Amino acid sequence: MATELEELIDFLSSPSSQLKKAALDIVHGLTGTEDGLHSLSTQSNTLLPSLARLLSDKKDISQPAAEALVNLSQQSTFASPMIDKGMIKIAMDMLYARDSSITKLLVMLLVNLTQFDDGIESLLQTGDEKIQGLYITKLVRSFCRSSGETDDDPFDHVGSILVNISKKETGRKMLLDPKRGLLKQIIRQFDSTSLLRKKGVSGTIRNCCFDAERELHNLLSLSEFLWPALLLPVAGNKIYSEQDTSKMPPELGIALSIEREPVTDTEIRVQEAGRRSFWSVNGPKILQVGYEDEEDSKVMAAYEQVGSLLVHGDGVEDSTTETSK
Repeated sequence: MATELEELIDFLSSPSSQLKKAALDIVHGLTGTEDGLHSLSTQSNTLLPSLARLLSDKKDISQPAAEALVNLSQQSTFASPMIDKGMIKIAMDMLYARDSSITKLLVMLLVNLTQFDDGIESLLQTGDEKIQGLYITKLVRSFCRSSGETDDDPFDHVGSILVNISKKETGRKMLLDPKRGLLKQIIRQFDSTSLLRKKGVSGTIRNCCFDAERELHNLLSLSEFLWPALLLPVAGNKIYSEQDTSKMPPELGIALSIEREPVTDTEIRVQEAGRRSFWSVNGPKILQVGYEDEEDSKVMAAYEQVGSLLVHGDGVEDSTTETSK
């Protein structure tokens, strides 16, 4: 005999909209509690496909179904079978379906699923060379086309997906592939006023720099866009002199010639050849001014660490490299 929970899940497939909605509301509520999640974990094989089918229903059904999946996907108990059952493909197909009303929730679902290695591989489509990278290319295009200037931009969370996939070598290689040009598009979003978007771009750049020694050529080919993204957060909010900005690329010099809101959340990794490029854009001067303007002790320590790398790693001495007094 079927248990009450099994009967409840069966109602998710009921032809009656009223019964289906009532059952969905109960399931949705269960996904928000630890006890509910524990109960539902015994029925994941039937629950997950039932919820996935509801994503294509009308909004009053698809939205709570998507919310339930987002809640469930935070737990590995549910995330693993979701990935195995092709949830990433389902989410991507729904994301680009015409008139989708649950775009933000679908993106959030992808964020959760790409916290797992299998989810990253599924999104990158590493198992099929013919379509490998298609999903991530679509997401980057949407990330860069959306404005990012409103609080409810559904594609802001794509930045978190990019951070997740760039934690894996396969993801970094795909983003750094010059033929795809994905990182170049992503870096340009650092100018966004959305903090979530900025953090996504910053985290992605940081992760890609983990392979700096192997991918140095590809990274430096993007220096025109990369240095502003890396250096502006540590440049403080002072207006730089024309003498200083004349030694910088126009994209960096123009930005430093006007008042800015200071950004303190950044990490910079500089390899040897990267240091030469860093000096070429008057980077040490930017660190010096930024350090003088900084009050956070943790950020000041980061400035000093970078300064030490520049001085001791390159063997070049210059008064502008000192970041402490």
